[in-house]
Amino acid sequence: MTLNCNVYQDFSAAFDLDKDFARIPGGPTYSYRDLDSQSAAIAGHFSELGVKPGDRVIVQVEKSVTNLFVYFACLRAGFVCVPLNTAYVDEEVAFFCADASPALVVCDPSREDTFNRLADCPVRTLDAQGRGSAIPNQPRDFGTAMRARDDTAVILYTSGTTGRPKGAMISHHNLLANARTLYSAWQWQPSDVLIHALPVFHIHGLFVATHLAVLGNCPMIFLHRFDAGAVVEALPEATVYMGVPTNYVRLLDEPRLNAEACRHMRLFTSGSAPLLTQTFNDFHHRTGHRIVERYGMTETGMNTSNPLDGERRPGTVGPPLPGVEVRIDAPPRQPGMLYVRGENVFKGYWQLPDKTAEEFDGDGYFRTGDVATMDDDGYIAIVGRDKDMIISGGLNVYPKEIETVIDDSDDVTESAVIGVPHPDFGEAVVAVIVARKDSDLSENEIINLLKSRLANFKVAKRAIFVDRLPRNAMGKVQKARLRDQYAKLFTS
Repeated sequence: MTLNCNVYQDFSAAFDLDKDFARIPGGPTYSYRDLDSQSAAIAGHFSELGVKPGDRVIVQVEKSVTNLFVYFACLRAGFVCVPLNTAYVDEEVAFFCADASPALVVCDPSREDTFNRLADCPVRTLDAQGRGSAIPNQPRDFGTAMRARDDTAVILYTSGTTGRPKGAMISHHNLLANARTLYSAWQWQPSDVLIHALPVFHIHGLFVATHLAVLGNCPMIFLHRFDAGAVVEALPEATVYMGVPTNYVRLLDEPRLNAEACRHMRLFTSGSAPLLTQTFNDFHHRTGHRIVERYGMTETGMNTSNPLDGERRPGTVGPPLPGVEVRIDAPPRQPGMLYVRGENVFKGYWQLPDKTAEEFDGDGYFRTGDVATMDDDGYIAIVGRDKDMIISGGLNVYPKEIETVIDDSDDVTESAVIGVPHPDFGEAVVAVIVARKDSDLSENEIINLLKSRLANFKVAKRAIFVDRLPRNAMGKVQKARLRDQYAKLFTS
């Protein structure tokens, strides 16, 4: 095995250390020298705690610049970073601790007792202001640990239809290949300034937004959370903004959004969920900019993108990116399962070799689970999801996980969880429930149950009680009928 790869080494090779890394409106500015020195110090500190290359480091903290220092420390030291959504509750976190077997946990101080109870490893803290025991008190020198191309850099958990989350192992080369492809496709420039308003626990905010800025040695206007007003205020100082469809809907509600505010912008991108044609058109009318919609997933990074130069077609996610091969198992222009292959595609699921083998075909194509069409010009449209996954506010929600919690109730006979159109979130989670006879189970009780056991973005926005669920001749619940029946629940 040749140790000749580390994504941080490639990112940092041409750093001008005096350039700005992150500017916090109304707060401090951090340089690339800060990124380099702080990540070195943190990497050295974690090594002293016994973390070795290949060991997992769970990180569940609020968004901050120091959070990114921790992430890059893991990359440069060869540790496997395992970022977790801050919305995950104890029951979910217990699974991740057991499955990932971390050598170290970095968490918000409010979760320290929980992780000390759940994790069999040292626990260190980091708060939203970048303070905590995870951060060393003094500088430390630390080089860059070279790794093999296929060594895992990050494990990102994605829920499965069985209710058990799966850890997608993403290699150093996966990260580097996808960043370089997007850098070229979106014609990244040394003068670019990115507005970063995305979370940093999944690929959109961490791999796409952060990696492109760092690969270009460019500054980010760093917002701790999405706020439409704060984004509009930052637009005159920026050139690039990346968001999810929900963000664009909310930006359109901001009266100050206009062509003048966007006069220096060159690129708006959207992903993580389908962008409505109406949103695309409304944004173009207000700003003069046509949003670049692209398509990716946890296991693959970015696969397709509407072109920077050329037609950006609303309702499509564009052609495949250079180096990405796609296949649709259907006749031309007809919907079928979408498969992808390329250097961006992950190496497999953590400790699930059978599941990994199941998702790849004999030619090395990964089965995405998305149903798509391709037109004569190679533009791809995602028309459905084979696994009934719901995307709410840009976050993946799997019905089976929610159904399992609901069905655990003694008052429930069975349930079906679906996604229906929502004007703000794109899709809203709705639980359709058959209660046991003589039960007085209420909608509020179901919602409170879900809140106690699941992250808030998975909690049903409505719980509807019915006498029976529709089934086909084989006894399978017809979720398509339920989606049609409740399609206008939030839009009528």
